[in-house]
Amino acid sequence: MRLLVCGGAGFIGSNFVRYMVRKYPEYVIVNYDKLTYAGNMDNLRDIELEPNYKFVKGDIVDLDRVNEVIKRNKITHIINFAAETHVDRSIHGGAKEFVMTNTLGVQMLLDAARANAIDGMVNVSTDEVYGALELDEKRKFTESTPIFPNMPYAAAKAGGDLMCNAYWVTHKVPVIVTHCSNNYGPYQYPEKIIPYFIFKAMVGEKLPVYGDGLYVRDWIHVRDHAKALDLLLHKGKPGETYNIGSDNERSNLEITKMILKFLSKPEDQFESVEDRPGHDRRYSIDATKIKKLGWKPDYPRQRFEQGLRETISWYQSNTAWVENLWEKAKFANPHIRVPGDKKLISKEVKKNGKSKRGRPKSKK
Repeated sequence: MRLLVCGGAGFIGSNFVRYMVRKYPEYVIVNYDKLTYAGNMDNLRDIELEPNYKFVKGDIVDLDRVNEVIKRNKITHIINFAAETHVDRSIHGGAKEFVMTNTLGVQMLLDAARANAIDGMVNVSTDEVYGALELDEKRKFTESTPIFPNMPYAAAKAGGDLMCNAYWVTHKVPVIVTHCSNNYGPYQYPEKIIPYFIFKAMVGEKLPVYGDGLYVRDWIHVRDHAKALDLLLHKGKPGETYNIGSDNERSNLEITKMILKFLSKPEDQFESVEDRPGHDRRYSIDATKIKKLGWKPDYPRQRFEQGLRETISWYQSNTAWVENLWEKAKFANPHIRVPGDKKLISKEVKKNGKSKRGRPKSKK
């Protein structure tokens, strides 16, 4: 397989790239990334010299560039992580970039896949396209749940998903769409709740919890997500949609208290803040379909606390990655206050971790 990974320098994409490079040394993995604020080359320092890995800078909206990269590298398969992903940015900062990348960008990749007779394509999407569930509902999102997004981010992702279906039905482009739940793990950009709260807690700041804190998400370890996508690249059926989740529903308040507990911080080191507009109450994934293909998570619900502890430990141990992140850029969300001073955070990281400088450590 000669695989083009679009958006492979971000959180989920980089974890997937590392997984594939190490598992399949006979494959060629080409990482194609625009390197927006969330794209971070430090995420892949430990594999950048591997003989089966190559990085190319580019934008998925640039069809000519995509076609050039596909032809030059004799690409046979595409997987797309490239996306504007943060819900708050789509609300407070405008949605134009989200539509350009998450909808038009997907269409460009579909055009490229069609023009170059690609053997298979996976478009990585989100469970947020389904809309929201109530806390007392027993149902979960299935692949047949109607798409009904509430957030601008989710609407833009849904646009890309619908283009995938249209290109399969009309042109028989062999594309698969995935809808995954919330990811956690190493290398996550700290605009998302878990790393953001870890960094704020480490410097003694209160964690800002939206509204009543009872918003529920289904959490999956990023490496379990990578395993699922690997399976679908090899055994997924073109034209199909697959949900990916660990049956691990947790409220934001529960996550908050776990982080404080694991960092030995006071249990009341959080505060309720004004809620996000249109905040979806609950997401819940039914992953029966992909489990029938043989996938099962290494971090199911009963191992979530272990996975979260390991994630916290990773941020504490990887001093270089944390320091370089603060040097690279401020948060992209002006309505969210940066947690503490970067020097204070780095000092706290060094106090709790063993890594000093150089390449970040990661588990093989």
